[in-house]
Amino acid sequence: MRILIVDDDADLRHSLSLLLREGGHEPVAEGDPEQGLVRARDEAFDAVLCDVRMPRMDGLTFLRRYRDGGGQALMIMMSAYGAEDAALHAMREGAYDYLPKPFRADEVLLTLRKAEERERLRREVAELRASLGADAVRDLVVAESRAMRQLLDLASRVAGHNTTVLVTGESGTGKEVLARAIHRMSPRSEAGFTAINCAAIPETLLESELFGHAKGAFTGATADRAGLFELADGGTLLLDEIAELSTGLQAKLLRVLEEGEIRRLGGRDGKRVDVRVVAATAKPLERAVEQGEFREDLYYRLNVVRLHLPPLRERPEDVSALLTHFVRQIAQRMGHPVSITPRALVRLTGHGWPGNVRELRNAVERAAVLNSSGRLDLEDFPLDGLVPGAMLRQVEPAALAGAWNGNGNGNGGGGHHGNGNGNGHGHASAGFELKTQVEALERATIERALEATKGSRRDAAQLLGVSLRTLFYKLRRYQLD
Repeated sequence: MRILIVDDDADLRHSLSLLLREGGHEPVAEGDPEQGLVRARDEAFDAVLCDVRMPRMDGLTFLRRYRDGGGQALMIMMSAYGAEDAALHAMREGAYDYLPKPFRADEVLLTLRKAEERERLRREVAELRASLGADAVRDLVVAESRAMRQLLDLASRVAGHNTTVLVTGESGTGKEVLARAIHRMSPRSEAGFTAINCAAIPETLLESELFGHAKGAFTGATADRAGLFELADGGTLLLDEIAELSTGLQAKLLRVLEEGEIRRLGGRDGKRVDVRVVAATAKPLERAVEQGEFREDLYYRLNVVRLHLPPLRERPEDVSALLTHFVRQIAQRMGHPVSITPRALVRLTGHGWPGNVRELRNAVERAAVLNSSGRLDLEDFPLDGLVPGAMLRQVEPAALAGAWNGNGNGNGGGGHHGNGNGNGHGHASAGFELKTQVEALERATIERALEATKGSRRDAAQLLGVSLRTLFYKLRRYQLD
């Protein structure tokens, strides 16, 4: 292990360095705690051995400043007689262990051996969590497109670290869902996930909601009350619509992020909190910074890692997967089968969905609630911008039936959602997958659109009710270009 020794006693630094070197470690020693803190931040160490009582900076202050700066090495405090209480306090603040002075050589090496074993196990757990993360997150985030798969891969790698994350994207793209997925993949997953919409609470109440208040802080404050930062201690806090924070609250949030300490409204004493913050916004924060509406220093503090959720219109290949996901969810909730006809699937996949995933989910739920049969068709989705009915009538007589029978599992073009066994429930079976049906119908519809427009891709895109970019993507996907 590479170990930093921080102690103002030159003789102890020398003897401890010899001991560690003989034990197979790589020691580095500093007598000045300020210089030791600089090295601890700038260089990679597996552990830090730090004295509790030192001039200019005590060990507890060193620990706090090191952790606040993002330091991850294991901290082992060294305490002389009478300083055990301070060492124990440091352990409550996050130190791994402490060594009472004077200590024997075997005590030091045993403590480091235990620390090394713990660090090895921690790395193994982190690696296992990361390997499982991408699969686990699919329970929350449905993704078929390349852009979303790359985003989820980045999210799974970020989740294991304590860094602040900024999630951006249009309204309805699933920013809170992604934040929950990050929490689920993180080492904090067993602690709580808390979310607050900063735009939904009046500014006069938001400070108390975030940081809590002391009794008598304002009219009606009849007792002390913990805020969301305290309630989320050890877990993750999502600050949605972060752009709506007032400049005063922005300054207080920045202080919490930098110092890891909150102060209740009307309170005198600070309280340390360990919270992983995920911020989300549908507004471009860069523009807000340029216009003086958002603090530049807070922007950079939040924007350590940015995850941008593209709108649904830019990833149409996700629509059919989302439809299948929502239909399955709704069927389980309602307690009876729910299915979507093939022609409705084609239309819904070609829709622009300006409200993104939220609009898609609400459309499916509305259709399922109003249609008691559980078989959802075009008339159950009164949306603007779907593929024109004339185009569908062109496709239905031949291409639709042909695509339906192309799997070798259809029933002759009658639009039945069964598997040839006459159950009529629309359940997929082997060789009769919903995704395969949708792709076959999409291809047939695009071919007829190109035929109707004499090969004009721009006119075909307009006829299909999709963007030219989406059509080009589909042409490449189905090898029609």
